[in-house]
Amino acid sequence: MRTKPSLTGADAQKMMAACKAEAQKNKWNVSIAILDDTGTLLMFERLDGAGPATVEVAQGKAVASVMTRRPSKFMEDRLKDRPGFLKFPAGLPIQGAVPVMYQGECVGAIGVSGVQSHEDEQIATAGANALS
Repeated sequence: MRTKPSLTGADAQKMMAACKAEAQKNKWNVSIAILDDTGTLLMFERLDGAGPATVEVAQGKAVASVMTRRPSKFMEDRLKDRPGFLKFPAGLPIQGAVPVMYQGECVGAIGVSGVQSHEDEQIATAGANALS
C-alpha cells in the first residue's frame, strides 16, 4: 500500500500565518480558508474588516482548487470556452485559490476572498509557499 502525505494542524497554522502576513503587509481585509485534500475545512480566518460574503467565497474558491488540483483560475478560464463547466460540482470557479502541493501530491488548497482576485491568489500563494 502506498503512503500519502497529508496536512497537519501545524502545517495549517504555518500557512495561515503566511497568508495573514501577506494580507496585513498590504492592508487587505480578507477571509482565508485552508482545506485538506478532501475539501474539508482545516482552518479558517476572517480578518477584521472582511465582508460577510468573503466567508463563503474563500471556501468555494478553495474547493474548486482542491477538486481540480489546480489554481481556481483554471476553472474560471475554462468557463470562457466551455460554459458547461459551470455545472461541474467543484466549488466556485473564480481566481483566488491555489492547491497545496507536497512531494508531487495535492494535500489541500488555500482560498482567499476580499480584494481583487489576483491579490487573493497572491495571498493564497504566500501560504502555500510556506510549506516549501
